[in-house]
Amino acid sequence: MSPLRQAEIRLSVLDTSPIVQGSTPKQALENTVDLAILADTLGYHRYWVPEHHSMRGVASSAPAVLVGHLANRTHQLRVGAGGVLLPNHAPIVVAEQFGTLAALHPGRIDLGIGRAPGGPSSAVEAVRPERERNAKTFRQQLEELLAWFNPAQDARIKAVPVVGGNVPPIWLLGSSPNSAQLAAELGLAYAYAGHLNLDMTAEATRVYRESAATPKMLVSLSVIVAEDDERAEWLAGSTRVKVLSRIRGKRIQLPSPQDAAAYPYTEDDRAEIAARAGGVLVGSPDTVAKQLQKILDDSGANEIMVTTPVYDHADRRLSYELLASIADRLSPKR
Repeated sequence: MSPLRQAEIRLSVLDTSPIVQGSTPKQALENTVDLAILADTLGYHRYWVPEHHSMRGVASSAPAVLVGHLANRTHQLRVGAGGVLLPNHAPIVVAEQFGTLAALHPGRIDLGIGRAPGGPSSAVEAVRPERERNAKTFRQQLEELLAWFNPAQDARIKAVPVVGGNVPPIWLLGSSPNSAQLAAELGLAYAYAGHLNLDMTAEATRVYRESAATPKMLVSLSVIVAEDDERAEWLAGSTRVKVLSRIRGKRIQLPSPQDAAAYPYTEDDRAEIAARAGGVLVGSPDTVAKQLQKILDDSGANEIMVTTPVYDHADRRLSYELLASIADRLSPKR
């Protein structure tokens, strides 16, 4: 058995299938398959892919399709959506899709549910008109989805693939105490999006732990690991330039670290980066191990899901290899 699978802390992967500058959606998806196979070999626990629409830097738009393909190419990983954006879909269709996946890959499928739009308003409107997305509250949509996964025996309409117990674990994704409270009230596992709102991690996870009858939780984080701190900081230049461009109103694909190093930063730029790009954990294995342990202590989680925003796929692979090497140094909050 892999040493990572024997560790006290589970490590998992969140992969957006990033389309970096000079690349293509096809290459991004091929990189996702390659990384999933590596993660499976290394002993990672889960591998989740998100739903985004009309985002030029993200190839993961159809999580049910990608989950099925990744499950076919791996052996032990749990594979899932992180997540399906429920307002974009009729709940019965989501139940049918993931009931099918659970039937074909027993015990290996997860269904993470989110409520974000997942793209620019014009794209989201094309996916599903606003009047349909907002016809019911998000809680009502969630309750409808849960009902499709647990139909009455005499129900006239059923999500047929679900019949017979083909029900994946359902996780609620969120980045605030409100989402934590909703997950607890509905008895759902909770995936806190620390990669989106690192500062609120301790508070949201506290709300969930104190409110849930049987808490089950993970925290997702942006993490870049390299052989030493200097190399990791250099690799992180790519995502910092991307964050800065977004702040300035221009969305770009992830640039190379060479281009990031050559960027003509002003003092205002550096101040913006310091204020907005601090949510990425960056460093050598020793440095990152200390950062991760603090988050584990603050959150009470025993699973960390990692996304790694670096330009070169070889550097991304190495980051996950180095991360796996420190798993046995991490422990749950005592």
